[in-house]
Amino acid sequence: MLLYLFLAVYFFVLITVFIYASHRYYMVYLYYKHQKNKPALKGNLERLPRVTVQLPIFNEMYVTRRLITASCDIDYPLELLEIQVLDDSTDETAAVAQECVAEFRKKGYDINYIHRDNREGFKGGALANGLKCAKGEFIAVFDADFVPEKDILQKTIHYFADSSIGMVQTRWTYLNRDYSFLTKVQAIMLDGHFVIEHTARNWSGRFFNFNGTAGVWRKEAIETAGGWQNDTITEDLDLSYRSQLHGWKFVFLKDEIAPSEIPVDINAFKTQQNRWAKGSIQTAKKLLVQIFRSNLPLKVKVEAFFHLTNNISYLLMLLLSVLMYPSMIARINIGWFQMLVTDAPFLLVATTGISFFYMCSQREIHKNWKSRLIYMPMLMSLGIGLSVSNSKGVLEALFNRETEFKRTPKYSIEKKRDKWFGKKYRGEMNFLVVLELLLGIYFTFNIYFAYVNKIYVSIPFLMIFQMGYFYVAFLSLYQVILGVITSNRFARHLISKRNTEDVIAA
Repeated sequence: MLLYLFLAVYFFVLITVFIYASHRYYMVYLYYKHQKNKPALKGNLERLPRVTVQLPIFNEMYVTRRLITASCDIDYPLELLEIQVLDDSTDETAAVAQECVAEFRKKGYDINYIHRDNREGFKGGALANGLKCAKGEFIAVFDADFVPEKDILQKTIHYFADSSIGMVQTRWTYLNRDYSFLTKVQAIMLDGHFVIEHTARNWSGRFFNFNGTAGVWRKEAIETAGGWQNDTITEDLDLSYRSQLHGWKFVFLKDEIAPSEIPVDINAFKTQQNRWAKGSIQTAKKLLVQIFRSNLPLKVKVEAFFHLTNNISYLLMLLLSVLMYPSMIARINIGWFQMLVTDAPFLLVATTGISFFYMCSQREIHKNWKSRLIYMPMLMSLGIGLSVSNSKGVLEALFNRETEFKRTPKYSIEKKRDKWFGKKYRGEMNFLVVLELLLGIYFTFNIYFAYVNKIYVSIPFLMIFQMGYFYVAFLSLYQVILGVITSNRFARHLISKRNTEDVIAA
């Protein structure tokens, strides 16, 4: 009875993971099917409208000047461009931002520094606060890690000639894509989201979401949907669905890009992914019932379900990991060949589906896409390694546990020679790294067990899990330890320098 109960749980988890993974095939199908539905301008606006550019920042001393400078360099009539620096900072960033704002005000820019003494509502609260006094009919948002291109408004604003358009989103690209192995794999993961998912959803008439940055909103679309709300930690995803539920249409411009900096610190990356996972489930709990009860087409409802609940797959992947050893015991008791005949196809389709999805994204935007295929096994491993941290976020959302919005540290890393160790801000490592290490050890034992019992066909799958958990755990530990050592050396250097200056002064 216990064996059959386990098998029931195991196959339920396996089949559910298989369904979510198979959805990636469907995204690729929609992407290629709807190429002819690429958004097209219905004509230019008769007059250029006033645009407010909002720059939400919080303790971003290394990238604030870069962001403000690039935003002021946007090619748009100065009399129609307002820039709001929405600063919640509690460190040196505030002085950097104020100095930069003062410089550009002297040059004739309509730029304002808006500082809050509290972080109520976090980023969404800052955006809502700025919106109260925004002069623009349209609102462009750029996070601190972005460097908006000069022509971004010229390439997006005219889509609003269609009065039904509420938001236009551009595609992220990455200033530091080739900085490290981690950033290369991250970039591929994000490419899959932007190139395939966004395009497939938007061009096929389904809902997709504003990504919190590198997009332009019609102010009316924000206000009629209820404005920025802070009951989820993905305020962008929440507002996107509420706005589309109110009838506003969105546009995704796959070929218009917005350069950004992606995390170089694995712990910061895990925090970011945890936040996105938690926020999507919070949004699902908040809006899915409303979506299902609406008069929206069935295809929109089904895709909204997969989109908003997709991060449940991390929790399922973690359960699958724990169940892996009992499944091999079952193979021995039932017969490993018979068991593999039933579960191997699910595992094979799931893993190849993910690789196929990301391979297609690379093929669409890179001429040298074949050279990137070497990263596919590690991309799957990294996704599995993230399952511990992201499962925590999913469970927090399911059980309504409130946590602080933790922003992703940025260091102005653009080239390989740029350094970030020793700089202020670091991603936080928590107790979950112990669980990641234990799971890596657990899968090492599973590989040995499979080898001893001649279940050789399982070993490649087990190695993907083992590498994922070990990679995430060891890199988390390594970067924290190296960061502490570097910071201590830098502190000693400053003390020594200050002592020397004191002696000279004396």
